[in-house]
Amino acid sequence: MSSHGAFTSVSARRTFARPIPASSSTPSPPPSAAEKAKRDWPESVRHYVQRAFAAENTIASIPRQEMEIKLKKIISNSAENNTLGTIDWVKLPLPQQMILEERARPPLISANPPWGNGLAPLSLQETNVKSTDTSSKKRKSSEMDISQNGQEKIPPWRMASVRNVFEDRVTHPDKRQRNDVAAKVSSKSHHNLANRKKRFEDGQSGYLSQQPFSPSKASTPQDVDQGPIIGRSQDLEKRYFRLTSAPNPDTVRPLLVLEKTLDLLKRKWKKENNYSYICDQFKSLRQDLTVQHIKTEFTVSVYEIHARIALEKGDLGEYNQCQTQLRALYSQHLGGHPEEFKAYRILYFIHTSNRTDMNDVLADLTPTEKRDPAVKHALDARSALALGNYHRFFQLYLDTPNMGAYLMDMFVARERLNALSNICISYKPDVKLRFFTEELGFESDDESARFICDHGGQSFLEERDGEVRLLTGKALRFFETARNVAFKKVDIKGQI
Repeated sequence: MSSHGAFTSVSARRTFARPIPASSSTPSPPPSAAEKAKRDWPESVRHYVQRAFAAENTIASIPRQEMEIKLKKIISNSAENNTLGTIDWVKLPLPQQMILEERARPPLISANPPWGNGLAPLSLQETNVKSTDTSSKKRKSSEMDISQNGQEKIPPWRMASVRNVFEDRVTHPDKRQRNDVAAKVSSKSHHNLANRKKRFEDGQSGYLSQQPFSPSKASTPQDVDQGPIIGRSQDLEKRYFRLTSAPNPDTVRPLLVLEKTLDLLKRKWKKENNYSYICDQFKSLRQDLTVQHIKTEFTVSVYEIHARIALEKGDLGEYNQCQTQLRALYSQHLGGHPEEFKAYRILYFIHTSNRTDMNDVLADLTPTEKRDPAVKHALDARSALALGNYHRFFQLYLDTPNMGAYLMDMFVARERLNALSNICISYKPDVKLRFFTEELGFESDDESARFICDHGGQSFLEERDGEVRLLTGKALRFFETARNVAFKKVDIKGQI
């Protein structure tokens, strides 16, 4: 323009595209698809991709296609946010490692991902990415609180689930609204319980969805498949703690370490016989097997040894937990000693007077199992009691194979009271104490006399002609009452 007027003329815009500013400080418009294809990626990104596809970093449980999708998503999101040059690609976990961490998360995604504050997903985080230690402590309820002054913040994809939790705490004046909220909480609890059961029982892992990340879907627990983790701990001994969140691979021992742990525990049990310590260590060992979905002959051996130790110490709770798991493992034909523990199961049902489950066990027995010495002994003991043949029963009691005597010790006292009542009916007016010793499986006359006195029958013992005799005619009603009380008290602790 040759002259300066009151205004400056400009050319009219003919498109909706933003004009390119003269200042270099203003960000340039996003490149086209062709320009993106020709972009030169930073060298750090190239090395990151090479490490992702390296053979030594391959994880068998993660398909290559799933890893490629995750890798593409990480780089594309970073490119869109212009953070390719700010991310520390050397310390950034590989895609397959991120997938493992995602599988190990609980149904509600933690507000603080295990690998840092800005990496999952990149499209929804701040542009400044900081690398943190990959090991994280177990999540506690206090970690879910929102700090006003701290750096912790809730990602956008969790806002919906947090709002739902707060809404459930609101007191609704209308009764119908309160019922709706209670129904919703109950349904959610049942759903979470089902997910947890599936995670610990399903031996097959799989990632259900390989679709791009969607904030609307991430808040729903059913879209998260909890597969087995791979332990990294090398500690042989570890205290047992009940899991309240997803297990941390850094505190879980792999199979090779667990095998060494079992050898150590067997040596310590034989040397120290400290049941409190051994039980705690075996529960921790079983937990590590469960969270890694390890179901092999070694798993069977662990449960069998723990069950035998529990029997020896009379801990029916732990025995029942082991016996229940062994039934499922035996059905998969993984080895072990199924006949031995089927015999224990029959003796246990005699102890608990569980006729329904006893009939199920008898119906499932094969001809080969019936010929097994331990199973045959248990069946003979059951038959002797059913026929009232206490003479035969106490002969079997004195000749019990394996560790069945520990189970029979739990109900032999009540059977002695039953036999004692029958003897009082059949033999009157009195019987020598030696007769009870021989018929009821006592080791000595002193032991049989102590048994009678412990149950309050000392007044019916009488010494005559250098022999101790029991006044059966007078003691009948007393021992019948004691027998009825004994059969009412059956300990079924831990039965599942």
